[in-house]
Amino acid sequence: MRSMPDDRTTRAVIRDEALRLFAAQGPEAVTIRQIATAAGVSPALVVHHFRSKDNLRREVDQYVLTVFEGLLGELTGDGTVSFEDAGAATGSLGEIFLQHLPVGSPLPGYLRMLLLSDTEAGRGLFRRLYAVSRQTLDALADAGAASRGKDPRVRAALLLVNDLSVFLLRDQLTAVLGVDPLSAAGLARLGPELLSIYAGGLNADAPAPEISPAAPEAQEAPAQAPAQAPEQASHPAPQAPQAAQAPQAPEAVGGQA
Repeated sequence: MRSMPDDRTTRAVIRDEALRLFAAQGPEAVTIRQIATAAGVSPALVVHHFRSKDNLRREVDQYVLTVFEGLLGELTGDGTVSFEDAGAATGSLGEIFLQHLPVGSPLPGYLRMLLLSDTEAGRGLFRRLYAVSRQTLDALADAGAASRGKDPRVRAALLLVNDLSVFLLRDQLTAVLGVDPLSAAGLARLGPELLSIYAGGLNADAPAPEISPAAPEAQEAPAQAPAQAPEQASHPAPQAPQAAQAPQAPEAVGGQA
């Protein structure tokens, strides 16, 4: 079977290989020689295009942020939130990545590295994600699917942190759950639980997951939850009308990685 021609420019190939190596090892551990070898070019050609590794990293950062901005459009669109298939999806960052990125893409790993870095790109990324979280929470509240809470700024931040935790703790979650949380099987397991918590609090039963051959773990029937306490003040959750029958898209970027 003949492979598709690679129509990327040499500069793009170098950038993409640098992105992959930076995501896997961290920028500090990667050398120009390693990048050149991965790209199939000489170190001199890398220097010719980018002058230094710092310049190359800045270009990789900007490229990743540009791609990510496009993906965020899936969550915000024209400033509204779509509730089609609201019961089957959480609108999470993980779902957006799964839909639009090839398996094994280094982008989620690079975003994790970027968010934990003490760089302007990392700080700017978090500020952008927080703005999207506020925007999406407002849209959900306007549609009657969520409450802004007593402190909307804090609620949007908590939703965002919850969603980003899947990226930041991806390896640890995979180890304890036995499934990658950013895979189709992982999202099938996490999604129903996430929806039930947001819709009804910790005392709510998770909705029965759809049977899917790709996610056998998700077919297990949830255990019977204890009777709901009259007061859920300790774990309040935004609740739309009829939320127990038809959970709505629950979150900002925090339910959106």
